[in-house]
Amino acid sequence: MSNRTINILVPIISVILGLIVGAIVMLATGYDPIKGYTALWNGIFGDIYTIGETIRQITPYILAGLAVAFAFRTGLFNIGVEGQLIMGWAAATYVGFAIEGLPKFIHLPLALIAAAAAGAFWAFIAGYLKARFSIHEVIVTIMLNYTALHIANALIKSWSGKERTDNIASTASLSSPWLEELTQYSRLHWGIVIALLMVFIMWFILERTTLGFELKSVGFNKNAAEYAGMNVKKNIILAMTISGVFAGLGGAMEALGTFGYMAIRSTFTGIGFDGIAVALLGANTPLGVVFGASLFGALKFGATNMPNAANIPLEIVSIIIALIIFFVASGYVIRIALEKFGKKKEGN
Repeated sequence: MSNRTINILVPIISVILGLIVGAIVMLATGYDPIKGYTALWNGIFGDIYTIGETIRQITPYILAGLAVAFAFRTGLFNIGVEGQLIMGWAAATYVGFAIEGLPKFIHLPLALIAAAAAGAFWAFIAGYLKARFSIHEVIVTIMLNYTALHIANALIKSWSGKERTDNIASTASLSSPWLEELTQYSRLHWGIVIALLMVFIMWFILERTTLGFELKSVGFNKNAAEYAGMNVKKNIILAMTISGVFAGLGGAMEALGTFGYMAIRSTFTGIGFDGIAVALLGANTPLGVVFGASLFGALKFGATNMPNAANIPLEIVSIIIALIIFFVASGYVIRIALEKFGKKKEGN
């Protein structure tokens, strides 16, 4: 069995195992798994409205997954995608409502650039501390998540004096009357196009540029990269900063597309943390992230139909999603089993 085949089979088997164990959990707690999964399916693909909402949910997951995957491919573990996404959301919202009188072809790109810059700066802090003082990026990014949440809340209060900001101007919006009408007035917006463009950009940077080669080399072996004349510190900072760009744009999808404003939050959005599972499921590849985000986005939105259509409580739904994450995280065990199975088959 080839390595490529194993890479494809591992996430598929992880998802199937998660769904099977999820069905067992439903049976053990007195719920009908057939009704449950039927409700889940209808919640994802039931009509054009739910399809539009599912794609809308997938969009920020793609960007969060790219942020985690890019950092991982360059030898870094960016746990701070959540904070970078929140800062991107705040920056995009501010530019969206505070600046007036600009045409859409200037205002919208400006808001997107602001979100990307905010996410990049928040990730740059962790990259700089890692490169300059060897402070582990996991610790720094976790702390920066909480800092971002409270700073964003303080900014919202200072901007509006209320629990939420004003709505962004229509000239900064990713929403489209045509898309709304097409999908029976779902919240689908043009952000999915931006997310897919970022998928291509990540692939291009890592696979087709000298910069990408250097970033991966530093991640693979810092000492060898330094011996080869590469600037290790600069590349660490750059890798984290680029990762932050993806995360910040994920926040822009919520600010300029889904909601059109930002409200004070007592908890995290969860998108940045789910991005870790998305990247793992996608084997940290750009195309894999699209599939991983599609699964998580579909599960997150489709699961909201299970309590209504099948009377399955949200706690059970959360368990099913957690089981899938568990099996994805256990992919190494599945990989070993597949490799042994492949060798045994070849031996026969």
